[in-house]
Amino acid sequence: HVQLVESGGGSVQAGGSLRLSCAASGYTYSRGCMGWFRQAPGKEREGVAAIDSDGIASYADSVKGRFTVSRDNANNTVNLMMNSLKPEDTAMYYCAADRYNLQLARSYSSWGRGTQVTVS
Repeated sequence: HVQLVESGGGSVQAGGSLRLSCAASGYTYSRGCMGWFRQAPGKEREGVAAIDSDGIASYADSVKGRFTVSRDNANNTVNLMMNSLKPEDTAMYYCAADRYNLQLARSYSSWGRGTQVTVS
């Protein structure tokens, strides 16, 4: 049973930066994918960034060039560096993990509880 705990959310002005982290505990997938998703009020959850066990990343078009996802397999963590934040980036951000390389698909089997990001 994988447990995921996000941290690093908060409030920031437009143009600012935040770094989200996700710590995984319990059973971890030796080969798989970890992703970041977000959900704003009244909107569907959408994939933001994902990274597989080889370090290959994928991004939503809306965050390309602004967000960077990284993974530390030794410590079972995944980070999301968010730069040039915009008000439309405001959402609850969730970490997800799965043994399969799901990239930005929403069918991950394990999810964290989320961390709020607010950009004004």
